[in-house]
Amino acid sequence: MAGQRPGAPIRAGIPEHGRIPKYYAVKTRVAALLDELGEGGPLPTERELAARFEVSRETVRQALRELLLEGRLRRMGRGTVVAGPKLEQPLSLASYTEGVRRQGRRPGRALIGLDRLSCPAGLAPDLGVAAGEPVWHMERVLLADDERVGLESTYVAVARVPSLDAEFAPDSSFYGYLRERLGISFGDADERLETVLATPREALLIGTPPALPMLLIHRVSRDTEGRPLERVRSLYRGDRFSFTAHLRGEGREG
Repeated sequence: MAGQRPGAPIRAGIPEHGRIPKYYAVKTRVAALLDELGEGGPLPTERELAARFEVSRETVRQALRELLLEGRLRRMGRGTVVAGPKLEQPLSLASYTEGVRRQGRRPGRALIGLDRLSCPAGLAPDLGVAAGEPVWHMERVLLADDERVGLESTYVAVARVPSLDAEFAPDSSFYGYLRERLGISFGDADERLETVLATPREALLIGTPPALPMLLIHRVSRDTEGRPLERVRSLYRGDRFSFTAHLRGEGREG
């Protein structure tokens, strides 16, 4: 359709009967305003928007709530500003650090905890160890330009990385440490992607409302020799991330 953004909903989300909720009409007008303001531009207050569009503040609030969930807006102090584009993370064996750097952002991680524990029976097959053998559990907040954007929980056998607590810098890339310090390279991995809501603890660590949708990736990785290496649970803010993948088919049958 002429004038429609690539990837936008068909007919801009307007149903065939042509009737749209009042909040959605306001949302469309606010979205156009965001393009004028540009990234980082402060949004007028709810009161000002309600007066401009001649609707109630509750109608404006519902429109802004959806734009926040979609990542078009973000809170800054007591106000709201236009958000930048979402971070695109490839579904590949590239690390989070590499993915963020490719987009000109500064990656980082803040350590929540690094603990040595006995491997639970349900985790043992993924790490190639027996139940009860020692494993590391490392939990870190993911950062992009100092903005908290996710939470990462990694399990790895102590036998594979015995000096993790002494040698590894928690704010750096774990994959880089394995490759450069231990000579371990990733061969392949199995991943599962789903949408979830953060738990109260996760929302507090990431700094988001509990109702914000999250993208959750479960990954079980192996080295180039096929030996189990790690199990990772990565939680990403749905308003700040999108994921990309390159797919290749064997043919073009219809």
